Amino acid sequence: MTQQLLFSAFDVTCQTFFRSKLSYAIVNLKPIVPGHVLVIPKRVVPRLSDLTHDEISDLFNSVAKIGVVVEKAYTADSLTIAVQDGPAAGQSVAHVHVHVLPRRFTDFGGQNDSVYPALEEGESRLVDELVESQSRNNGQRSLLKVDNEERQPRSIEDMKKEASWLSQFFAQE
Repeated sequence: MTQQLLFSAFDVTCQTFFRSKLSYAIVNLKPIVPGHVLVIPKRVVPRLSDLTHDEISDLFNSVAKIGVVVEKAYTADSLTIAVQDGPAAGQSVAHVHVHVLPRRFTDFGGQNDSVYPALEEGESRLVDELVESQSRNNGQRSLLKVDNEERQPRSIEDMKKEASWLSQFFAQE
């Protein structure tokens, strides 16, 4: 049986494509760019400094491994790797997570630093929408409201399909 994985209090097991001893990675409900994924420690803690040395090591070793895969899988030129560590930094889910985004020179019309406001905007309403989504559906996961009309939420089936595809890159390990 597959171990349930929680992102804060939310079950994200069906979005998972990678697992290590202390971390896992999920596909994003509303990716900023194709291939935008999150790498998350299994233990729910709000801040990077709350993790043990082993958890930090596992988390960032996972980030490096996943970065190589998503950069290649999405034919990117580089990666943006970001941690919003605390509410003042734009973190809205009180569970450490690392954004890994495969990047191209043409992203954001060539204005590649525009990724940072997009990350902050993407996090700004997430907790309220996750709570609202689950309460509307008696605890069942469903699509979240759109906080940015340009970034539509994906269906659970679309996320499962992407997670299954990405998991194949790690099957040989």
